[in-house]
Amino acid sequence: MNSKVIETTVYYIALFTVVCVPPAIFLWFLIHPFAFFWRRLGAAATYLALIPILVAMGAGLYYFREPLLSIHFEVRLSLVVIAVFFLAIGIYIGIVRMRHLTISMLIGIPEISKEGQPGKLLTEGIYSHVRNPRYIEIGFGLAGIALAVNYLAVYILVILYIPVIYLVVILEEHELRKRFGAAYDRYCREVPRFIPRMRRRS
Repeated sequence: MNSKVIETTVYYIALFTVVCVPPAIFLWFLIHPFAFFWRRLGAAATYLALIPILVAMGAGLYYFREPLLSIHFEVRLSLVVIAVFFLAIGIYIGIVRMRHLTISMLIGIPEISKEGQPGKLLTEGIYSHVRNPRYIEIGFGLAGIALAVNYLAVYILVILYIPVIYLVVILEEHELRKRFGAAYDRYCREVPRFIPRMRRRS
């Protein structure tokens, strides 16, 4: 493949990642702490209120795309090979996770919809081994993208992802405890947050 085509392709992959991932994660900082308020508005009104904020954030990142993507270490085959491995793990986790996590759950409908309360506590399948497979999936995906495109900004995004997603999980756990009470506490005692327990729960 022409080197110019490769360079252009990895640039746009890096640009998409840097512009879209931070707003997607920031969404959960807007939803989880204020779920009680959003429920009063309902899902449709909530997303009508939040989408402009997320679009503005993405637009701001796009505006600063040149300085953000100014440092590129060039594509390296050895890193691409590792990237494919990471991406494959992320895709596999995603496929397994999709058997249990519906689209409505994925975009936070149970948190902000009165009709969705209390919703369903996921404890089956992959969720019997680890509580947050979606965030593990995203982490592997981001790491794979970072290695493939080899842009400093994407590496920084991966590093920041770890503490930021931990905060998201803490907020999410607080909200889930309100919804599911003792059942969620018991689930937390039996199943780890991030490091899978391969033995099935009894």
